[in-house]
Amino acid sequence: MATLKKSLSLLLRQTKPYILQKHTHLSMTSAVSAAYWNKDWKPSPLPRTPEERAAAAKKYGLRPEDYNILMDESLGDYPYLPATSHSWRDPFEDYDHPGDKRHYGETFPPDYELIADDLRDPKAFGRYTYGQIVAGYFLIFAGFLLAWNILKPYPYFLPRMPKQYPFNDLYLEKGGDPAAEPVIKHYTFEPATQE
Repeated sequence: MATLKKSLSLLLRQTKPYILQKHTHLSMTSAVSAAYWNKDWKPSPLPRTPEERAAAAKKYGLRPEDYNILMDESLGDYPYLPATSHSWRDPFEDYDHPGDKRHYGETFPPDYELIADDLRDPKAFGRYTYGQIVAGYFLIFAGFLLAWNILKPYPYFLPRMPKQYPFNDLYLEKGGDPAAEPVIKHYTFEPATQE
């Protein structure tokens, strides 16, 4: 206990009191709570007047004539933007975030994460029409069915010998008569003789 008192008194003597007082007003909770929610990120209520529409268009960086509202009350005044996939954007532009092909602060559709490079593309026309897709499905299914019917008479099996057991194929264990036990001649490495 004496050692603890001595170490504490030594520590307090070497610490300058003004350093301790300097940092007492700092708090991590104030810094975290101040940046937790930005009121500018939250969509405002739906604009009702032309002035509110112009202010909302300016807020999202759009011209007032290009600003259209999503008719969803939960999204507020968030604008309707066409869904454009990453693959349709200019690959040579110097983006702030090249992986997403986006600029900092750029407005994007609410379902933006659904149209990434590796996901669906709403503007893609596809390589095949729906009729070609259905016809291809039925052709592949018919090919498997035809192959199954042709190969059905030729079953696949592993060729193998019957399992061998010791002691004359377990003759006595299977209930055979010990007096009539057959003699099994095994193969040998000696040359065959004429008998």
